[in-house]
Amino acid sequence: MSKFDNDNLPHEKLQKTVDIIKKRLNRPLTLSEKVLYGHIDEPQSQEVERGTSYLRLRPDRVAMQDATAQMAMLQFISSGLPRVAVPSTIHCDHLIEAQLGGDKDLARAKDINSEVYNFLKSAGAKYGVGFWKPGSGIIHQIILENYAFPGLLMIGTDSHTPNGGGLGGLCIGVGGADAVDVMANIPWELKCPKVIGVKLTGELKGWTSPKDVILKVAGILTVKGGTGAIVEYFGPGVDSISCTGMATICNMGAEIGATTSVFPYNHRMRSYLQATNRGGIAQVADKFQKSLLSADEGAKYDEVVEINLSTLEPHINGPFTPDLAHPISQIGKTAQEKGWPLEVKVGLIGSCTNSSYEDMGRCASIVKQAMKHGLKSKAAFNITPGSEQIRATIERDGIAKTLRDFGGVVLANACGPCIGQWDRQDIKKGDKNTIVTSYNRNFTARNDANPATHAFVTSPELVTALSLAGTLNFDPTKDKLKGADGKEFLLDSPYGDELPQRGFDPGEDTYQAPPSDGKSLKVDVDPKSQRLQLLEPFDVWDGKDLIDLTVLIKVKGKCTTDHISAAGPWLKYRGHLDNISNNMFIGAVNYENNEVNKIKNQATGEWAGVPEVARSYKSKGIKWVTVGDENYGEGSSREHAALEPRHLGGRAIIVKSFARIHETNLKKQGMLPLTFANPADYDKIQPTSKISLLGLKDFAPGKPLQAEIKNGDKVEKITLNHSFNEQQIGWFKAGSALNRMKQIAAGKK
Repeated sequence: MSKFDNDNLPHEKLQKTVDIIKKRLNRPLTLSEKVLYGHIDEPQSQEVERGTSYLRLRPDRVAMQDATAQMAMLQFISSGLPRVAVPSTIHCDHLIEAQLGGDKDLARAKDINSEVYNFLKSAGAKYGVGFWKPGSGIIHQIILENYAFPGLLMIGTDSHTPNGGGLGGLCIGVGGADAVDVMANIPWELKCPKVIGVKLTGELKGWTSPKDVILKVAGILTVKGGTGAIVEYFGPGVDSISCTGMATICNMGAEIGATTSVFPYNHRMRSYLQATNRGGIAQVADKFQKSLLSADEGAKYDEVVEINLSTLEPHINGPFTPDLAHPISQIGKTAQEKGWPLEVKVGLIGSCTNSSYEDMGRCASIVKQAMKHGLKSKAAFNITPGSEQIRATIERDGIAKTLRDFGGVVLANACGPCIGQWDRQDIKKGDKNTIVTSYNRNFTARNDANPATHAFVTSPELVTALSLAGTLNFDPTKDKLKGADGKEFLLDSPYGDELPQRGFDPGEDTYQAPPSDGKSLKVDVDPKSQRLQLLEPFDVWDGKDLIDLTVLIKVKGKCTTDHISAAGPWLKYRGHLDNISNNMFIGAVNYENNEVNKIKNQATGEWAGVPEVARSYKSKGIKWVTVGDENYGEGSSREHAALEPRHLGGRAIIVKSFARIHETNLKKQGMLPLTFANPADYDKIQPTSKISLLGLKDFAPGKPLQAEIKNGDKVEKITLNHSFNEQQIGWFKAGSALNRMKQIAAGKK
């Protein structure tokens, strides 16, 4: 499957499985159905119905980034298993803070994170997991360059894992507990997704880039429009998009809640495979192109969106949400009307979404034009290479120097500001300002911890142009700039080579392969460590209804996993459950007072931070519940947003609707994710309410639960829905999926 693996490509087996499923269903299949159903564990008997049945799947591999790998590996260690069952890798990309520049920031990260890196390195060696060292690059770029292939089914402990769909694979973001299942050779469970088709016609040209496709789709479908569905691109327009451009589109599909996104195998993917020394994989893909790696003629989609690339205008989305879409021709006017700051303070290009050789080359073509007229960036300008290979290649070809001459700072090959790893010094917290990025996500305070920062996501080309102009009120397709000589000029459309003419420069070798046998190796965790903590099993359900639960917090409005478990400076505690629980819900808005991290302790009457109140309840044996709004838990795959509430005494999360990954993560940790049968019942719950969850002894798939809400002397009953199946109910009763795994291993029913 890769130069690092001994496992063979699965296409022959996939084809046989697809033939079985196709005969049973007796209908044409979409591309995503072929790849997904081809990995079904028991194709002869597995029920397959979109949006209804739960599929039991056998993914080809697992990928974990360092922030989530800590908890995943801690859970795997506690399972007692000797070695992972499928090819798996750890990628060190999340713990490097952008501060001074690439080399200095990397050296600093290696120093302050040495304990975590040593743990991941030694755990990988002992349990058979490949280790990509800090500085190697962002997980999704490394996967695209080395591991992704047409027909792959991979799970990754990061929400932007779908990036691999640009190379024709189904790559799905999950929590660490799901990764543990697959590494433990347990079939991975996924509710059979619906399929949204996006038909592309025309061809990309001018300033319009692949990023504009997903920015447009996000505007159409919104942040929850893809929930429970795979987004599958098709149509004649597909061939006008490069392989890395397709990866960009799939990557940001996470922002519409999609399970994943995928493109059909074509010559652009073949070229990329050949350029990354995987011509043999391309030959196999060629053989299966029609039968396995593209949709059948007449295949039906649950919904179809059509986009004409020839008329698609460049877009910029934001602020504060990635689905607020604006054509570049309108953003200046809209910003003025809304009172958004027009001045662009910082422009940031790169990240896992947009750091390909083509992206960097197109930005450099804009920069060269500007400098020819004596201009440099008016905004601070940061560049994040997606991988060591990209960094080395753009250095060799002079692109990095061009971007530096423009005023840019090349950061480390890591996530950096995209995930809040940014020591930003040019403004104070609370200062209202605008930044533009080629990232994928722009929730409040995500990039720099400043809730007043208006972050906009767009293509790297538009980031470069807007940084040059220094204002949002600039449309490079028609607005002129004034050169140093006072003469006006119009920028030509950007251009960049799809792939480097001299081939890729791999740069420094940053991969550590695991030994063939790691039994004799040790993985030590210091009991006094503030960064790592071995896990204690969660308590088993006592068989009783949950009576008179206290409302910890009733959340108002958007509540992403960033709101539940902030990243940025908290990333250093991702391997220490008790320490990181001190960030639980600190970004969520309290319905009672419209403030963050300030709630009333119902037992004492005192006001305090959310984690403090939760710890107080836990010490007193008070079980609690959180109440939330729509699409609760959207955003990152971080399972800490489920682990922390469980650790601090939570029992249920009751909301109007959930994002997919977070709902599963809550189930895995023995929590009850429940939804209001009537969304208006959200208004019946007050901060002082007591909530009882009834009928748990008869907890069954498809059977709603009843809840009793007490407000003083008034008692009301409401109905709560759930999506648990039999296996997931077993997780709840055992206290967690990991507890249930141990029960099964011990022979308990």
